[in-house]
Amino acid sequence: MPPWSWGRSNPEQADPLRNGVRRYLQLPSDRTVLIVHAKVAQKSYGSEKRFFCPPPCVYLTGPGWKLKKEDMKDPTDFSSKVCGYIGLDGTSSSHVETQKLNFEEQLDSKVFSCAKALYISDSDKRKHFRLVVNLFFSNGLEIGTFHSKLIKVISKPSQKKQSLKNTDLCIPSGSKVSLFNRLRSQTVSTRYLSFEGGAFTASARQWAAFTLHLAGESQGEFPLREGYIHYGSTIRLICTATSMALPPLIIRKVAKQSVMLDVNEPVSQLHKCAFQLHGTDRMYLSLSTEKVVQFQASPCPKEVNRELLNDSSCWTIIGTETAEYTFSDCLTGIQDPVSPVPLITALELAGGGDVAMLEVQGEYLHANLKVWFGDVEAETMYRSPKTLVCVVPDISAFSRDWRWLRYPITVPLLLLRNDGLIYSSTFSFTYTPEQSFLTGQPILPKVMQDSDTLLDTIHQEFTKTNFHLFMQS
Repeated sequence: MPPWSWGRSNPEQADPLRNGVRRYLQLPSDRTVLIVHAKVAQKSYGSEKRFFCPPPCVYLTGPGWKLKKEDMKDPTDFSSKVCGYIGLDGTSSSHVETQKLNFEEQLDSKVFSCAKALYISDSDKRKHFRLVVNLFFSNGLEIGTFHSKLIKVISKPSQKKQSLKNTDLCIPSGSKVSLFNRLRSQTVSTRYLSFEGGAFTASARQWAAFTLHLAGESQGEFPLREGYIHYGSTIRLICTATSMALPPLIIRKVAKQSVMLDVNEPVSQLHKCAFQLHGTDRMYLSLSTEKVVQFQASPCPKEVNRELLNDSSCWTIIGTETAEYTFSDCLTGIQDPVSPVPLITALELAGGGDVAMLEVQGEYLHANLKVWFGDVEAETMYRSPKTLVCVVPDISAFSRDWRWLRYPITVPLLLLRNDGLIYSSTFSFTYTPEQSFLTGQPILPKVMQDSDTLLDTIHQEFTKTNFHLFMQS
Protein backbone atom coordinates (compact mmCIF):
# COMPACT_ATOMS: atom_id res chain seq x y z
CA MET A 1 0.00 0.00 0.00
CA PRO A 2 1.43 3.44 -0.94
CA PRO A 3 2.11 5.92 1.86
CA TRP A 4 -0.74 8.17 2.90
CA SER A 5 -0.20 11.91 2.70
CA TRP A 6 -2.30 14.51 4.51
CA GLY A 7 -3.22 17.89 3.05
CA ARG A 8 -4.74 20.89 4.81
CA SER A 9 -5.05 24.57 3.95
CA ASN A 10 -2.96 27.23 5.67
CA PRO A 11 -5.22 28.48 8.54
CA GLU A 12 -4.42 32.08 7.63
CA GLN A 13 -5.73 31.47 4.12
CA ALA A 14 -8.74 29.39 5.12
CA ASP A 15 -11.30 32.21 5.33
CA PRO A 16 -10.46 33.94 1.99
CA LEU A 17 -10.39 30.56 0.28
CA ARG A 18 -13.70 29.52 1.79
CA ASN A 19 -15.27 32.83 0.78
CA GLY A 20 -14.01 32.29 -2.76
CA VAL A 21 -15.47 28.79 -2.89
CA ARG A 22 -18.77 30.15 -1.53
CA ARG A 23 -18.88 32.74 -4.32
CA TYR A 24 -18.14 30.01 -6.86
CA LEU A 25 -21.01 27.86 -5.55
CA GLN A 26 -23.39 30.83 -5.78
CA LEU A 27 -22.31 31.68 -9.34
CA PRO A 28 -20.34 28.81 -10.91
CA SER A 29 -17.92 29.90 -13.62
CA ASP A 30 -16.89 26.53 -14.96
CA ARG A 31 -15.04 25.85 -18.17
CA THR A 32 -15.88 22.52 -19.81
CA VAL A 33 -14.00 20.72 -22.58
CA LEU A 34 -16.08 18.12 -24.46
CA ILE A 35 -14.49 15.64 -26.87
CA VAL A 36 -17.18 13.89 -28.90
CA HIS A 37 -16.13 11.01 -31.14
CA ALA A 38 -17.07 7.62 -32.58
CA LYS A 39 -16.56 4.40 -30.61
CA VAL A 40 -14.82 2.66 -33.50
CA ALA A 41 -12.45 3.74 -36.27
CA GLN A 42 -11.89 1.96 -39.55
CA LYS A 43 -8.25 1.30 -40.41
CA SER A 44 -6.69 2.74 -43.58
CA TYR A 45 -4.65 0.46 -45.84
CA GLY A 46 -1.77 1.39 -48.12
CA SER A 47 -1.96 4.95 -49.35
CA GLU A 48 -5.69 5.38 -48.67
CA LYS A 49 -6.91 7.64 -45.90
CA ARG A 50 -10.16 6.57 -44.30
CA PHE A 51 -10.92 9.69 -42.30
CA PHE A 52 -12.74 9.10 -39.04
CA CYS A 53 -16.48 9.36 -39.58
CA PRO A 54 -18.16 11.14 -37.95
CA PRO A 55 -15.20 13.48 -37.42
CA PRO A 56 -14.11 14.03 -33.79
CA CYS A 57 -15.42 17.34 -32.40
CA VAL A 58 -14.24 19.52 -29.52
CA TYR A 59 -16.69 21.83 -27.74
CA LEU A 60 -15.82 24.52 -25.20
CA THR A 61 -18.87 25.17 -23.00
CA GLY A 62 -19.61 26.89 -19.71
CA PRO A 63 -19.63 30.55 -18.59
CA GLY A 64 -15.93 30.54 -17.67
CA TRP A 65 -14.79 30.87 -21.31
CA LYS A 66 -17.06 33.88 -21.87
CA LEU A 67 -16.06 35.56 -18.60
CA LYS A 68 -12.42 35.37 -19.66
CA LYS A 69 -13.23 37.43 -22.75
CA GLU A 70 -15.28 39.95 -20.81
CA ASP A 71 -12.39 40.46 -18.38
CA MET A 72 -10.15 41.67 -21.20
CA LYS A 73 -10.28 45.49 -21.14
CA ASP A 74 -8.71 45.90 -24.56
CA PRO A 75 -11.10 44.63 -27.29
CA THR A 76 -8.14 44.19 -29.65
CA ASP A 77 -6.36 41.88 -27.18
CA PHE A 78 -6.84 38.33 -28.45
CA SER A 79 -4.74 36.63 -25.78
CA SER A 80 -7.87 34.88 -24.49
CA LYS A 81 -8.49 33.21 -27.86
CA VAL A 82 -8.29 29.41 -27.51
CA CYS A 83 -6.13 27.46 -29.94
CA GLY A 84 -5.43 23.77 -30.11
CA TYR A 85 -4.28 20.61 -31.86
CA ILE A 86 -5.74 17.11 -31.98
CA GLY A 87 -4.05 13.83 -32.86
CA LEU A 88 -3.66 10.18 -31.89
CA ASP A 89 -1.93 9.18 -28.69
CA GLY A 90 1.22 7.05 -28.67
CA THR A 91 4.53 7.36 -30.51
CA SER A 92 3.60 4.60 -32.92
CA SER A 93 1.32 7.03 -34.77
CA SER A 94 3.94 9.75 -35.24
CA HIS A 95 3.59 9.52 -39.01
CA VAL A 96 0.03 10.80 -38.70
CA GLU A 97 0.10 14.55 -38.42
CA THR A 98 -1.78 16.34 -35.72
CA GLN A 99 -4.55 18.58 -36.95
CA LYS A 100 -5.03 22.20 -35.94
CA LEU A 101 -8.34 23.03 -34.29
CA ASN A 102 -9.99 26.21 -35.57
CA PHE A 103 -12.60 27.19 -33.00
CA GLU A 104 -15.71 29.12 -33.96
CA GLU A 105 -18.49 30.44 -31.73
CA GLN A 106 -22.00 29.11 -32.30
CA LEU A 107 -25.39 30.70 -31.67
CA ASP A 108 -25.84 28.66 -28.46
CA SER A 109 -22.61 30.20 -27.06
CA LYS A 110 -20.69 26.96 -27.51
CA VAL A 111 -17.26 27.19 -29.09
CA PHE A 112 -16.80 24.38 -31.60
CA SER A 113 -14.12 22.78 -33.75
CA CYS A 114 -13.99 19.59 -35.74
CA ALA A 115 -11.14 17.41 -37.08
CA LYS A 116 -12.04 16.07 -40.51
CA ALA A 117 -8.64 14.72 -41.60
CA LEU A 118 -7.70 12.19 -38.89
CA TYR A 119 -7.10 8.53 -39.75
CA ILE A 120 -5.18 5.49 -38.50
CA SER A 121 -2.81 3.64 -40.82
CA ASP A 122 -2.40 -0.13 -41.14
CA SER A 123 1.20 0.30 -39.95
CA ASP A 124 -0.25 1.15 -36.52
CA LYS A 125 -0.89 -2.29 -35.03
CA ARG A 126 -2.89 -1.13 -32.00
CA LYS A 127 -6.40 -2.48 -31.41
CA HIS A 128 -7.38 0.59 -29.36
CA PHE A 129 -6.20 4.19 -29.15
CA ARG A 130 -7.24 7.57 -27.75
CA LEU A 131 -7.36 11.04 -29.25
CA VAL A 132 -5.24 13.72 -27.59
CA VAL A 133 -6.33 17.37 -27.53
CA ASN A 134 -3.80 20.07 -26.59
CA LEU A 135 -5.33 23.48 -25.79
CA PHE A 136 -3.62 26.80 -25.13
CA PHE A 137 -4.37 30.52 -25.29
CA SER A 138 -3.08 32.52 -28.22
CA ASN A 139 -0.54 34.22 -25.93
CA GLY A 140 1.12 30.81 -25.49
CA LEU A 141 -0.25 29.99 -22.01
CA GLU A 142 -1.03 26.27 -21.91
CA ILE A 143 -4.53 25.25 -20.81
CA GLY A 144 -3.98 21.50 -20.70
CA THR A 145 -3.99 18.12 -22.42
CA PHE A 146 -7.25 16.18 -22.70
CA HIS A 147 -7.87 12.60 -23.84
CA SER A 148 -10.86 11.02 -25.54
CA LYS A 149 -12.44 7.76 -24.48
CA LEU A 150 -10.92 4.54 -25.84
CA ILE A 151 -11.57 3.94 -29.57
CA LYS A 152 -11.65 0.44 -31.03
CA VAL A 153 -9.88 -0.15 -34.37
CA ILE A 154 -11.69 -2.34 -36.93
CA SER A 155 -10.59 -3.37 -40.40
CA LYS A 156 -14.04 -3.07 -41.96
CA PRO A 157 -17.71 -3.35 -40.96
CA SER A 158 -18.62 -6.92 -40.05
CA GLN A 159 -20.62 -8.66 -42.76
CA LYS A 160 -21.17 -11.76 -40.63
CA LYS A 161 -24.37 -12.37 -38.73
CA GLN A 162 -23.77 -10.83 -35.32
CA SER A 163 -24.05 -12.90 -32.16
CA LEU A 164 -24.64 -11.74 -28.60
CA LYS A 165 -21.80 -14.05 -27.54
CA ASN A 166 -19.48 -11.28 -28.71
CA THR A 167 -21.08 -7.94 -27.94
CA ASP A 168 -18.05 -5.72 -28.68
CA LEU A 169 -19.62 -4.33 -31.83
CA CYS A 170 -23.30 -4.65 -30.87
CA ILE A 171 -25.32 -1.58 -29.93
CA PRO A 172 -27.16 -1.66 -26.58
CA SER A 173 -30.37 0.20 -25.85
CA GLY A 174 -29.66 3.51 -24.16
CA SER A 175 -26.33 4.04 -25.92
CA LYS A 176 -25.47 7.04 -28.08
CA VAL A 177 -25.13 6.80 -31.84
CA SER A 178 -24.53 8.93 -34.90
CA LEU A 179 -26.23 8.41 -38.26
CA PHE A 180 -24.78 9.52 -41.57
CA ASN A 181 -25.73 9.18 -45.22
CA ARG A 182 -23.22 8.98 -48.06
CA LEU A 183 -24.60 9.24 -51.61
CA ARG A 184 -22.89 6.92 -54.09
CA SER A 185 -20.28 6.16 -51.39
CA GLN A 186 -18.62 9.55 -51.97
CA THR A 187 -16.96 11.09 -48.92
CA VAL A 188 -17.74 14.64 -50.07
CA SER A 189 -21.47 13.86 -50.07
CA THR A 190 -21.56 12.73 -46.42
CA ARG A 191 -24.40 14.22 -44.40
CA TYR A 192 -25.09 13.70 -40.72
CA LEU A 193 -28.44 13.52 -38.98
CA SER A 194 -28.57 16.58 -36.74
CA PHE A 195 -30.97 19.04 -35.11
CA GLU A 196 -30.55 22.71 -35.97
CA GLY A 197 -32.87 25.71 -36.03
CA GLY A 198 -35.75 23.82 -34.45
CA ALA A 199 -35.80 20.98 -36.99
CA PHE A 200 -34.05 17.73 -37.84
CA THR A 201 -31.56 18.28 -40.64
CA ALA A 202 -29.01 16.45 -42.75
CA SER A 203 -25.92 18.55 -42.09
CA ALA A 204 -22.70 18.41 -44.09
CA ARG A 205 -20.89 20.43 -41.43
CA GLN A 206 -21.88 19.17 -38.00
CA TRP A 207 -23.21 15.95 -36.49
CA ALA A 208 -25.29 15.19 -33.42
CA ALA A 209 -25.33 12.25 -31.03
CA PHE A 210 -28.66 10.51 -30.50
CA THR A 211 -29.65 8.26 -27.62
CA LEU A 212 -31.02 5.04 -29.16
CA HIS A 213 -33.68 3.28 -27.09
CA LEU A 214 -35.56 0.05 -27.65
CA ALA A 215 -39.26 0.80 -27.42
CA GLY A 216 -41.90 -1.75 -26.47
CA GLU A 217 -45.41 -1.32 -27.76
CA SER A 218 -48.39 -1.19 -25.39
CA GLN A 219 -51.72 0.52 -26.04
CA GLY A 220 -50.31 3.08 -28.42
CA GLU A 221 -47.44 4.02 -26.13
CA PHE A 222 -43.75 3.16 -26.51
CA PRO A 223 -42.14 2.46 -23.12
CA LEU A 224 -38.34 2.22 -23.23
CA ARG A 225 -36.72 -1.21 -22.76
CA GLU A 226 -33.25 -2.61 -22.09
CA GLY A 227 -31.29 -5.04 -24.26
CA TYR A 228 -29.35 -4.97 -27.52
CA ILE A 229 -30.79 -3.43 -30.67
CA HIS A 230 -31.98 -6.02 -33.21
CA TYR A 231 -33.25 -5.46 -36.73
CA GLY A 232 -37.03 -5.33 -36.78
CA SER A 233 -37.14 -3.61 -33.37
CA THR A 234 -39.15 -0.47 -32.67
CA ILE A 235 -36.77 2.24 -31.47
CA ARG A 236 -36.69 5.88 -30.35
CA LEU A 237 -33.95 8.32 -31.42
CA ILE A 238 -33.54 11.28 -29.04
CA CYS A 239 -31.08 14.11 -29.68
CA THR A 240 -28.74 14.31 -26.67
CA ALA A 241 -28.24 18.08 -26.98
CA THR A 242 -31.88 19.15 -27.31
CA SER A 243 -33.88 16.09 -26.09
CA MET A 244 -35.94 16.33 -29.29
CA ALA A 245 -37.13 12.92 -30.50
CA LEU A 246 -38.00 11.49 -33.88
CA PRO A 247 -41.28 9.53 -34.17
CA PRO A 248 -41.10 5.80 -33.31
CA LEU A 249 -39.10 3.97 -35.97
CA ILE A 250 -38.48 0.35 -36.99
CA ILE A 251 -34.82 -0.32 -37.74
CA ARG A 252 -34.24 -2.45 -40.86
CA LYS A 253 -31.13 -4.00 -42.39
CA VAL A 254 -30.04 -2.71 -45.81
CA ALA A 255 -28.28 -4.72 -48.50
CA LYS A 256 -27.65 -3.23 -51.95
CA GLN A 257 -30.33 -0.54 -51.61
CA SER A 258 -33.00 -2.97 -50.52
CA VAL A 259 -34.55 -3.40 -47.08
CA MET A 260 -34.51 -6.92 -45.63
CA LEU A 261 -37.76 -7.33 -43.69
CA ASP A 262 -37.11 -10.83 -42.33
CA VAL A 263 -33.76 -10.14 -40.57
CA ASN A 264 -33.75 -9.94 -36.77
CA GLU A 265 -30.03 -10.23 -35.93
CA PRO A 266 -28.25 -7.70 -33.67
CA VAL A 267 -27.32 -4.34 -35.20
CA SER A 268 -23.53 -3.85 -35.47
CA GLN A 269 -21.19 -0.85 -35.72
CA LEU A 270 -20.99 0.76 -39.19
CA HIS A 271 -23.87 -1.31 -40.53
CA LYS A 272 -26.06 0.22 -43.22
CA CYS A 273 -29.65 0.40 -42.07
CA ALA A 274 -32.97 2.08 -42.79
CA PHE A 275 -35.60 3.51 -40.45
CA GLN A 276 -39.24 2.81 -41.24
CA LEU A 277 -41.74 5.17 -39.62
CA HIS A 278 -43.80 3.03 -37.28
CA GLY A 279 -47.37 2.43 -38.42
CA THR A 280 -46.82 3.70 -41.98
CA ASP A 281 -47.00 1.98 -45.34
CA ARG A 282 -43.33 1.57 -46.34
CA MET A 283 -42.40 5.16 -45.38
CA TYR A 284 -38.70 5.57 -44.45
CA LEU A 285 -36.52 8.30 -42.95
CA SER A 286 -34.70 9.97 -45.85
CA LEU A 287 -33.02 13.21 -46.83
CA SER A 288 -33.30 15.75 -49.61
CA THR A 289 -30.19 17.96 -49.63
CA GLU A 290 -30.28 19.26 -46.04
CA LYS A 291 -33.90 18.44 -45.30
CA VAL A 292 -34.99 15.27 -43.49
CA VAL A 293 -37.98 13.87 -45.38
CA GLN A 294 -39.95 10.65 -45.85
CA PHE A 295 -39.47 8.24 -48.72
CA GLN A 296 -41.89 5.49 -49.71
CA ALA A 297 -40.15 2.24 -50.59
CA SER A 298 -41.31 0.04 -53.45
CA PRO A 299 -42.16 -3.67 -53.10
CA CYS A 300 -39.45 -5.92 -54.50
CA PRO A 301 -40.91 -7.80 -57.50
CA LYS A 302 -38.59 -10.79 -56.94
CA GLU A 303 -38.59 -11.20 -53.14
CA VAL A 304 -41.59 -10.62 -50.90
CA ASN A 305 -39.39 -9.94 -47.84
CA ARG A 306 -37.57 -7.05 -49.46
CA GLU A 307 -38.40 -3.44 -50.29
CA LEU A 308 -36.49 -1.16 -52.64
CA LEU A 309 -34.98 2.10 -51.36
CA ASN A 310 -33.07 5.02 -52.79
CA ASP A 311 -29.57 6.08 -51.68
CA SER A 312 -30.92 8.89 -49.52
CA SER A 313 -32.78 6.45 -47.25
CA CYS A 314 -29.74 4.32 -46.38
CA TRP A 315 -27.97 5.35 -43.17
CA THR A 316 -24.76 4.16 -41.55
CA ILE A 317 -24.97 3.72 -37.78
CA ILE A 318 -22.05 4.07 -35.37
CA GLY A 319 -21.78 4.36 -31.58
CA THR A 320 -20.39 7.57 -30.06
CA GLU A 321 -18.63 8.59 -26.85
CA THR A 322 -18.10 11.86 -24.96
CA ALA A 323 -15.14 12.71 -22.75
CA GLU A 324 -15.95 15.64 -20.45
CA TYR A 325 -13.51 17.76 -18.43
CA THR A 326 -14.72 20.59 -16.16
CA PHE A 327 -12.67 23.06 -14.13
CA SER A 328 -12.83 26.64 -12.83
CA ASP A 329 -9.96 29.09 -12.40
CA CYS A 330 -12.13 31.83 -10.84
CA LEU A 331 -10.00 31.83 -7.65
CA THR A 332 -6.58 31.82 -9.22
CA GLY A 333 -6.48 32.21 -13.00
CA ILE A 334 -4.72 29.56 -15.06
CA GLN A 335 -1.04 29.60 -14.14
CA ASP A 336 -0.18 25.93 -14.75
CA PRO A 337 -1.92 23.41 -17.01
CA VAL A 338 -5.26 22.27 -15.56
CA SER A 339 -4.60 18.68 -16.64
CA PRO A 340 -4.80 15.98 -15.60
CA VAL A 341 -8.41 16.82 -14.71
CA PRO A 342 -9.50 14.53 -11.85
CA LEU A 343 -12.77 12.67 -12.18
CA ILE A 344 -14.84 11.22 -9.32
CA THR A 345 -16.52 7.93 -10.28
CA ALA A 346 -17.75 6.48 -6.96
CA LEU A 347 -18.03 7.16 -3.23
CA GLU A 348 -17.85 4.77 -0.31
CA LEU A 349 -18.65 5.71 3.28
CA ALA A 350 -16.89 4.04 6.22
CA GLY A 351 -17.09 4.48 9.95
CA GLY A 352 -19.52 6.46 12.09
CA GLY A 353 -19.87 7.96 15.52
CA ASP A 354 -17.65 10.98 15.97
CA VAL A 355 -15.60 10.28 12.81
CA ALA A 356 -16.90 9.14 9.43
CA MET A 357 -14.54 8.58 6.51
CA LEU A 358 -15.42 8.96 2.85
CA GLU A 359 -13.43 7.10 0.20
CA VAL A 360 -13.44 9.02 -3.08
CA GLN A 361 -12.78 6.77 -6.06
CA GLY A 362 -11.90 8.13 -9.47
CA GLU A 363 -9.23 8.79 -12.07
CA TYR A 364 -6.25 11.17 -12.24
CA LEU A 365 -6.29 11.82 -8.47
CA HIS A 366 -3.11 13.18 -6.89
CA ALA A 367 -1.64 14.45 -3.61
CA ASN A 368 -2.26 18.13 -4.43
CA LEU A 369 -6.03 17.70 -4.25
CA LYS A 370 -8.35 18.31 -1.31
CA VAL A 371 -11.99 17.26 -1.02
CA TRP A 372 -14.49 19.99 -0.20
CA PHE A 373 -18.04 19.47 1.05
CA GLY A 374 -19.65 22.60 -0.32
CA ASP A 375 -17.62 25.48 1.14
CA VAL A 376 -16.05 23.31 3.88
CA GLU A 377 -12.65 21.73 3.36
CA ALA A 378 -12.26 18.14 4.51
CA GLU A 379 -9.07 16.67 5.91
CA THR A 380 -7.83 14.73 2.89
CA MET A 381 -5.49 11.78 2.48
CA TYR A 382 -3.97 10.72 -0.84
CA ARG A 383 -3.83 6.98 -1.33
CA SER A 384 -3.38 6.33 -5.06
CA PRO A 385 -4.22 7.87 -8.46
CA LYS A 386 -7.61 6.18 -8.09
CA THR A 387 -8.35 6.84 -4.39
CA LEU A 388 -8.59 9.74 -1.95
CA VAL A 389 -9.87 9.34 1.61
CA CYS A 390 -11.26 12.24 3.64
CA VAL A 391 -12.83 12.91 7.04
CA VAL A 392 -16.49 13.88 6.70
CA PRO A 393 -16.91 17.38 8.21
CA ASP A 394 -19.19 17.71 11.21
CA ILE A 395 -22.74 18.84 10.49
CA SER A 396 -22.12 21.91 12.65
CA ALA A 397 -19.84 23.30 9.90
CA PHE A 398 -22.89 23.92 7.72
CA SER A 399 -25.49 25.23 10.17
CA ARG A 400 -25.35 26.96 13.54
CA ASP A 401 -28.77 25.50 14.25
CA TRP A 402 -27.74 21.93 13.51
CA ARG A 403 -28.99 20.85 16.97
CA TRP A 404 -32.61 21.44 15.93
CA LEU A 405 -32.50 20.42 12.25
CA ARG A 406 -35.29 18.09 11.15
CA TYR A 407 -34.50 18.05 7.43
CA PRO A 408 -31.57 16.74 5.34
CA ILE A 409 -28.71 19.00 4.25
CA THR A 410 -27.18 18.29 0.81
CA VAL A 411 -23.83 19.75 -0.22
CA PRO A 412 -21.93 19.36 -3.51
CA LEU A 413 -18.57 17.58 -3.54
CA LEU A 414 -15.65 19.48 -5.08
CA LEU A 415 -11.95 18.85 -5.58
CA LEU A 416 -9.57 21.80 -5.10
CA ARG A 417 -5.98 21.81 -6.30
CA ASN A 418 -3.43 23.43 -4.00
CA ASP A 419 -3.20 26.49 -6.31
CA GLY A 420 -6.96 27.16 -5.99
CA LEU A 421 -8.15 25.48 -9.19
CA ILE A 422 -11.66 24.02 -8.70
CA TYR A 423 -12.85 20.74 -10.19
CA SER A 424 -16.61 20.22 -9.79
CA SER A 425 -18.25 16.79 -9.79
CA THR A 426 -21.67 15.22 -10.32
CA PHE A 427 -21.69 13.94 -6.73
CA SER A 428 -23.19 15.40 -3.58
CA PHE A 429 -23.29 14.40 0.08
CA THR A 430 -26.39 14.50 2.28
CA TYR A 431 -26.54 14.70 6.06
CA THR A 432 -29.83 13.13 7.18
CA PRO A 433 -31.22 13.21 10.74
CA GLU A 434 -32.59 10.01 12.20
CA GLN A 435 -36.22 9.31 11.31
CA SER A 436 -37.17 9.50 14.98
CA PHE A 437 -36.32 13.18 14.89
CA LEU A 438 -38.25 13.84 11.70
CA THR A 439 -41.56 12.67 13.17
CA GLY A 440 -42.87 11.89 16.60
CA GLN A 441 -42.08 13.67 19.86
CA PRO A 442 -40.81 17.27 19.90
CA ILE A 443 -37.06 17.44 20.44
CA LEU A 444 -37.16 20.62 22.56
CA PRO A 445 -36.80 19.53 26.19
CA LYS A 446 -39.30 20.47 28.84
CA VAL A 447 -36.61 20.33 31.46
CA MET A 448 -33.77 22.68 30.48
CA GLN A 449 -31.22 21.09 32.81
CA ASP A 450 -31.26 17.97 30.58
CA SER A 451 -30.45 19.99 27.46
CA ASP A 452 -26.75 19.04 27.36
CA THR A 453 -27.58 15.34 27.39
CA LEU A 454 -30.17 15.86 24.67
CA LEU A 455 -27.75 17.82 22.45
CA ASP A 456 -25.13 15.12 22.76
CA THR A 457 -27.74 12.54 21.73
CA ILE A 458 -28.81 14.55 18.68
CA HIS A 459 -25.19 15.07 17.65
CA GLN A 460 -24.53 11.34 17.81
CA GLU A 461 -27.64 10.63 15.76
CA PHE A 462 -26.40 13.02 13.07
CA THR A 463 -22.94 11.50 12.90
CA LYS A 464 -23.67 7.82 13.42
CA THR A 465 -23.58 6.39 9.89
CA ASN A 466 -26.78 8.26 9.00
CA PHE A 467 -25.29 9.77 5.87
CA HIS A 468 -26.67 9.24 2.38
CA LEU A 469 -24.84 9.52 -0.91
CA PHE A 470 -26.46 10.76 -4.09
CA MET A 471 -25.16 10.87 -7.65
CA GLN A 472 -26.78 13.72 -9.51
CA SER A 473 -26.96 13.42 -13.27
